[in-house]
Amino acid sequence: MILPIIAYGTPILKKKAQPVPSDYPGLGELVENMFETMYQAQGIGLAAPQIDLSIRLFIMDTEQLKESEEHDDLVPVKKVFINPEIVDRMGEECRYNEGCLSIPTIREDVIRPEKIVIEYYDEAFEKHEDTFDGLNARVIQHEFDHLNGVLFTDHLKPLKKRLLKKKLEAIAKGEVKMDYKMKFPLRK
Repeated sequence: MILPIIAYGTPILKKKAQPVPSDYPGLGELVENMFETMYQAQGIGLAAPQIDLSIRLFIMDTEQLKESEEHDDLVPVKKVFINPEIVDRMGEECRYNEGCLSIPTIREDVIRPEKIVIEYYDEAFEKHEDTFDGLNARVIQHEFDHLNGVLFTDHLKPLKKRLLKKKLEAIAKGEVKMDYKMKFPLRK
């Protein structure tokens, strides 16, 4: 089932999400719905707060990026991350133009470390510790931020934030056309 994606300005996007218990009801169906929602919106990552659930869960699938020349060296990752914790951030700080399904039509350069180590549970609640780099590390950091109430726009310099203020307010009011289902906090 395709779920509406929560738009910028909705309070849940600024809250720290709660841990997911191992007996979370309907977890398998939720994960399936999240992937279906993400694919329909042509995204590569989606966090539970973006579908109005304040739980520590996100998904990613970078397979579709493999087809672009810019990412021809990418090793695609499709994973579910439950109760993740980034245990190390390493390497150079890299700049990349990020976007977000909750903040449509806006893309900005964000600086993040190029490599991370993350502990997490998969959908079967088996624990993992993996190292990711490049674009996969970036997607994970972006989605992990959502679980802590941080948006990619929070990483921008104050001047850039001021320049985006009207665009962000328009998104919150629903004054944006998207090809996917969204829920806006200030739509009348």
